[in-house]
Amino acid sequence: MTSYYKYYAIICPCEEDCSGRTSEEIYEAFMREVDEQGLEDTVQIVMGECEQVTEKGPLMKVEPGEHLYHNLSLKNISKIVREHFGQDKPVKKYLYEPPAKENIRLPDSDFYQSQFRLVLRNCGVIDPEKIDDYIEREGYAALAKVLSEMSPDDVIEEVKEAGLRGRGGAGFPTWMKWKFTRQAEGEPKYIICNADEGDPGAYMDRSTLEGDPHSVLEAMAIAGYTIGAEQGYIYIRAEYPLAIKRLNKAIAQAEEYGLLGENILGTDFSFHIELRLGAGAFVCGEETALIASIEGDRGMPRPRPPFPSVKGLWNLPSCINNVETLANIPVIMLRSGKWFASIGSGDSKGTKVFALTGKVNNSGLIEVPMGTSLREVIFNIGGGIKGGKKFKAAQTGGPSGGMIPAEDLDTPIDYENLSKLGSIMGSGGLIAMDEDDCMIDVSKFYLQFSVDESCGKCAPCRIGGQQLFGYLDKISSGLATPTAIDRLRTISETMQKASLCGLGQSTPNPVLSSLKYFEDEYTEHIDEKHCRAKKCRDLVRYNILSEQCIGCGLCKVRCPSDAVIGEKRKPHEIIQEKCIKCGECYKACKFDAISFG
Repeated sequence: MTSYYKYYAIICPCEEDCSGRTSEEIYEAFMREVDEQGLEDTVQIVMGECEQVTEKGPLMKVEPGEHLYHNLSLKNISKIVREHFGQDKPVKKYLYEPPAKENIRLPDSDFYQSQFRLVLRNCGVIDPEKIDDYIEREGYAALAKVLSEMSPDDVIEEVKEAGLRGRGGAGFPTWMKWKFTRQAEGEPKYIICNADEGDPGAYMDRSTLEGDPHSVLEAMAIAGYTIGAEQGYIYIRAEYPLAIKRLNKAIAQAEEYGLLGENILGTDFSFHIELRLGAGAFVCGEETALIASIEGDRGMPRPRPPFPSVKGLWNLPSCINNVETLANIPVIMLRSGKWFASIGSGDSKGTKVFALTGKVNNSGLIEVPMGTSLREVIFNIGGGIKGGKKFKAAQTGGPSGGMIPAEDLDTPIDYENLSKLGSIMGSGGLIAMDEDDCMIDVSKFYLQFSVDESCGKCAPCRIGGQQLFGYLDKISSGLATPTAIDRLRTISETMQKASLCGLGQSTPNPVLSSLKYFEDEYTEHIDEKHCRAKKCRDLVRYNILSEQCIGCGLCKVRCPSDAVIGEKRKPHEIIQEKCIKCGECYKACKFDAISFG
């Protein structure tokens, strides 16, 4: 936090696109109001990233005091500026208070108390567009330590002792990847940061780059020194304009300060970083497809081995780490690998950032120690399931992950346990589902995504994904036979063994995990033509209860397919052959005279 301002405020849009118009309008209105009231020397306001309780956005966090204003609108800006910034009187009516816990300060709430922030340590605390703010919080101290006190082998040993594993999905030991690249023959070598975050609902890497870009630049420089590289690339999707803007600004600032570029900090080590923009292809999250895209080719995977550590970018040794993995490196160098390894459980050390979404009361970006239970995340940090509904399952790892049922709520979240449950850590998506979710419908959603994102290079993925989706579609439509379940398993196992890359190999995970824990729902759809969650439209039937229908005609007026018939003031009827299952009649009825199921 910049010391010469009395107040420091970060506006957290908490939208799908953090440069959305509404948040920009609020930011600009605050700036105008601050100027009009003559408080420009007292208040610093910046656009931050979504590290708060996103259900309540747009938000503004004000320090000192860590006050959090929620549901900001243009109407309440003048009062907040006048009273909080002008008179030192926080406007209580606009401050967020966690449900059922009156007068509690936000950092004392369960949403924060159960978290341990390493990757997100600076997010929401510093102005991400000012390198001095980062330096005030030990920024680039790790790079200085490495260049002045440590050899490349020392760095590798420190990362090894930390037990840091890749946070992009597979969990490969980071030290091992660095060592392989360092030992590989060929010059020059490259460091690549994978910021191509593609899972639906995931925004962990985007938030880190928007809120703390220098931590990733510092880590890339350390990695470059370690493996003997002088060039780094950040591969980031073009849909992240704010992150791109701040990265470019951070690179320019670091070069100006002599922290990137030639002869860093007066040493013989030079390191340069450039951005490469991706077009949003999910398959480019796979290392070899990402490399092909940087080279200017279509993003398609290549057979491995050779691995990128040996033959990567332009067939030269390349080390690829994702944003979250790199953001841990400065902390490890300053605090020691032993300290980092004391956090977490088993072979899963440190913390993990999750985008907690779905049917929870408090969705948002969270960071917890490895080994934290799913119950702690969903019910303490997430505040439980919305509307008092029953928790049914959680999806971890996005389209490549699996579903975890209620009976495994107390399982520690780490690489090994998730693998045993048939899921993966992935990049950090965590979606909570309740009793109103249908597992076949959820599996169809992920299958459709994976099918659309398949590059089509290998037949197991290209054909197998389509076949899986076809069987799921038949099941949800009531057209499948009991053999469909066996076919789902056979195709899934074939894809896992024969697909060229991780996309095809992991595409069946949602199907296999939902079959493992919810096979009764599959058989119910097939044998009874019934969807208990009422999500599969073709298996839903709307009926008018004659004893409760007064013949008001509202349902008849709203029906788009003329499926409702009947005379005024007499019970109506639905012609099932015409019904398109849109539910408009159910929504229109004011007398609970329409049932569906």
